Amino acid sequence: MPDAQHIVVVEDEEHLATGIKFNLVAEGYRVTIVGDGPSALELIRKEPDEVDLVVLDLMLPGMSGYAVCEALRAADVHVPVLILSARTLAEDRKRGFDVGANQYLTKPFDLDEFLSRVKNLLAYRGRQAGHSAGPGEPVAEFEFGNARISFETFEVSVGGQPVRMTQLEMKLLRYFVENAERVISRGELLENVWEVPGNLNTRAPDQFIRRLRKTFEPDPANPKHFLTIRDAGYRFVAEPEADV
Repeated sequence: MPDAQHIVVVEDEEHLATGIKFNLVAEGYRVTIVGDGPSALELIRKEPDEVDLVVLDLMLPGMSGYAVCEALRAADVHVPVLILSARTLAEDRKRGFDVGANQYLTKPFDLDEFLSRVKNLLAYRGRQAGHSAGPGEPVAEFEFGNARISFETFEVSVGGQPVRMTQLEMKLLRYFVENAERVISRGELLENVWEVPGNLNTRAPDQFIRRLRKTFEPDPANPKHFLTIRDAGYRFVAEPEADV
């Protein structure tokens, strides 16, 4: 399967790794299983262009998943990383994002959600390649509508005019970009962007999404990119279908 996207699964529980590989192969992906941190780091750093996604456990022999991810980012390897861990505390998720992970999913996990996240991260990887200066180089920017965003330098422009955004606004925007087209619940945003329990009673996501609409939507009252899906959550659409 030479043209299939290549996913490296770093997981020391053999039965779980085998199950993950079975389901990913069934979806048409090429999968390599690695059972410890140092071997995973060596494999990915040796040929970063040959890896499209890393599914990374945290509690690994020899080297933690945190250390693997941190070492990859320090080596300018920007392959998407999906942490898959039994650690459920907010500080664990925060540390995962701090070392450079793109997403964090707790065990036990729903298979459909896992496959959806894999698909979206791989799609994001494809968009990265389209905007990068060459294979394996970090993404310089992401574009949608008349907006241009650099997630490395925090530089944002809309219609050619610079826009100032807070760190949390950028984190929310990045989460939407990495999960484009997928319906994201308020609870998921709270857990993965705000790093608080998903059942917390707060309107913070609504307030921040209003700010994103005010910044990026030509008509914030009739959004085309940052959509509210009634009773379900939100969805980011980079390229809305043209009105008929």
